Amino acid sequence: MSTNLYIYYKVAASRAQEFDHAAAAMQAELSLQHQVNTALKRSAEIKDEHHTWMEVYSSVPPDFVQVIDLAVAKHGLAALIDGPRHTEFFVNISSCA
Repeated sequence: MSTNLYIYYKVAASRAQEFDHAAAAMQAELSLQHQVNTALKRSAEIKDEHHTWMEVYSSVPPDFVQVIDLAVAKHGLAALIDGPRHTEFFVNISSCA
């Protein structure tokens, strides 16, 4: 059973372009180094001058959060995020009984 990692948080709408470039660079590096599929998503709406952003990592090991934490520090993402980063693991399940 594969495990996918979802991480979501708030970024000021005024910093969206700056954040997008930094996060995309981080994910490209992680994808290359660890052979994982990544996605970066952003809410369409702005609420309280912020977008909600989500990083998605497919088929990752349980300790991959530590790898990402190091990458976040390396790429300076923490300075662009307002508030906590929320991390959740989900497993793929069969839709057939």
